[in-house]
Amino acid sequence: MSFRLAAYAVCIVDGRVLLARYVSPKSETNWTLPGGKVEQSEDPFDAVIREVAEETGCDGVVERLLGVDSRVIPAAEARGRIEHQNVGIFYQVRITGGQLRPEPNGETAESVWTPIPDVAGLRRSSLVDVGLALAQTAPATGHVAPVPIGGLIQH
Repeated sequence: MSFRLAAYAVCIVDGRVLLARYVSPKSETNWTLPGGKVEQSEDPFDAVIREVAEETGCDGVVERLLGVDSRVIPAAEARGRIEHQNVGIFYQVRITGGQLRPEPNGETAESVWTPIPDVAGLRRSSLVDVGLALAQTAPATGHVAPVPIGGLIQH
């Protein structure tokens, strides 16, 4: 089994959410939240701000912890066909400056502010739905029910 600890930013302004278009080495496109792997010895709080800057070109500040999502992706559905556990820490982040741009030498082709109702029609990572659910419901425990995968929602 592989394991990944990641931090994700949920940035919502005027009914729009900031999404990043991820392009895999196989040229598959998937919309996701800005964020990614927490590096060795890095605090997730710092990692989410670093990832926002790297992927979008914007500066941000963490406003609050939204919650933690832990999921196991079965080998048959996981990249590399190895069972994978992803623990995602979701933060509400406010953008304070910068300008949207593609990630230099990275896998994020663009970042855009997307009206929340339009998200349902996008091919997207399940992380987007988890982040939106946490932001909209703000559960006291920080736990959100599993998001069903399939159709336009990908791992």
